[in-house]
Amino acid sequence: MSVTNDSAARVGVLVRAPKTAEIIATHLRGQVVRGELQPGQTLPPETQLMEQFGVSRPTLREAFRILEAESLISVRRGSRGGAQVMMPDLSVTVRALGLLLQIQGTTIEDVYQARMVSEPACARLLAARRDEQDLADLAEVIEALRTELAARETFVPDPDVWTALTGRFHELIVQRSGNKTLAIQGAVLQDIVRTHTRTRVQGYGAADTPERYQRLITSYEKFVGLIRDHQPDHAERHWRAHMEAAGQYLLKDDLKNKAVVELFS
Repeated sequence: MSVTNDSAARVGVLVRAPKTAEIIATHLRGQVVRGELQPGQTLPPETQLMEQFGVSRPTLREAFRILEAESLISVRRGSRGGAQVMMPDLSVTVRALGLLLQIQGTTIEDVYQARMVSEPACARLLAARRDEQDLADLAEVIEALRTELAARETFVPDPDVWTALTGRFHELIVQRSGNKTLAIQGAVLQDIVRTHTRTRVQGYGAADTPERYQRLITSYEKFVGLIRDHQPDHAERHWRAHMEAAGQYLLKDDLKNKAVVELFS
């Protein structure tokens, strides 16, 4: 049997063996993922774990630090201390991936392209499976938007309030779609989108017209009507058209080429 140059090149390559602390962390992580260790449960005392794994205290504590960095446990020091299992915190993932997008020089337009792929699909899924609570929560956001617009002597809304409410509407579409993977992806992008939207509303509100804000509310109302009537095809098409129109406004001028990192600098 002949051996390719590529195979030969791999012979003798050093492969780093995992450290003992990493092996212990992997074992405990697996117990959390499988539900053998539940949030709020306290791990056995360090002396018991040291005996179980046959390791020293520094090695065990290094394993704990790995799991703490992943927000899987919280360690309290002292006589009444110990390691307590925690529910994994999505915000940790959001911060890490958001930072990665910034480091890679990702642009605002790039982020919106990703949302254009995923959110209309989530709108379809939501229309197919929605319940009365989903409809009520979406309607509550719409009513709050109306109230915010009516409360202003001028039609320009408060950037923080408007951004939070519109972000909540998008968030509901993704979260209630029933697809956990898409929901996490949406959460990762949400901080970036909200910061960008606030910047746009704050910077261009005075140059807008009241009709622009009202059209957004009307579009939201139409979308809720489509999912109320269980029309997945129409809901997906409408939400794609809505996001395309919103993108033309949010990405006008040179903002679409702005790097994500510039929003947080």
